[in-house]
Amino acid sequence: MFEKLVAIEPVSLIPSAEEELHRYAKEVVLYRDVPGSDDEMVRRIGDADAVLLSYTSRMGKEVIAQCPNIRYIGMCCSLYSEESANVDIAYARTRGIQVLGIRDYGDRGVVEYVLHELTGLLHGFGMPMLRDEPVEITGLKVGIVGLGVSGRMIADALQFMGAEISYFARSAKPDAEAAGMTFKPLPQLLADSEVVFTCLNKNVLLLGENEFAQLGAGKVLFNTSIGPGFDSAALEKWLDLPGTRFFCDTRAAAGPVAENFFARENVRCANVSAGRTKQAFVLLSKKVLDNLRTALGE
Repeated sequence: MFEKLVAIEPVSLIPSAEEELHRYAKEVVLYRDVPGSDDEMVRRIGDADAVLLSYTSRMGKEVIAQCPNIRYIGMCCSLYSEESANVDIAYARTRGIQVLGIRDYGDRGVVEYVLHELTGLLHGFGMPMLRDEPVEITGLKVGIVGLGVSGRMIADALQFMGAEISYFARSAKPDAEAAGMTFKPLPQLLADSEVVFTCLNKNVLLLGENEFAQLGAGKVLFNTSIGPGFDSAALEKWLDLPGTRFFCDTRAAAGPVAENFFARENVRCANVSAGRTKQAFVLLSKKVLDNLRTALGE
């Protein structure tokens, strides 16, 4: 059991999970707002030996070094790699601190967002129609950039609806090929696809000016990554081409864009994280508690 566990910011646990935290620490402190500075983060952690945080704050070396009692840091958000994490995991390791994160908890909501927006675009439901007449997903040439969990779920859903799926990943995926999906080099995928989805890990940027030139006019780009999977200036330049459309669920997914970017007629942003659903919070909570038990050797 930990002596003291502190959640330094809102971490989206369901009420029963918040109650269960008391099984793993003698004292539990949950902050309901985001710390405004590193100094405030250090103050909140104090003498705690276990810390929880979400994706909002960054716990760097400067913070960790001032909190000598920490034994465990639980990331209540996606952890895909040390490089993209909002915790300095490498430095934490030198201090003997265990850092555990979670992943794959909000993907179903993302798939539902994609189906909602794509069918709206193809049929003209609540937005300008893509073509001169309504079309179905059947026969649509779809390119998936990044065939991780969410990318594969989007691919499966659209293939079920009749789309022709090609994908780009670090290597060909035998299970995807067996399912009738086609691996293509990125330039070919961009040129061949009518609709492209970037489903990448945080801080992975694959589309620059050259790639957007290969994508060309009259195409649709969805970004379902946590952050932008592209150079934002190149995205804005591409959107000046006729017939281009860009979709994202949150503004952060567009990256550092011009002030009037979201006023563009060919940009549609839901302004809500598609993966933050009731069911996702239940799954997130389970995985956070599982990690606590792992850290305690249970």
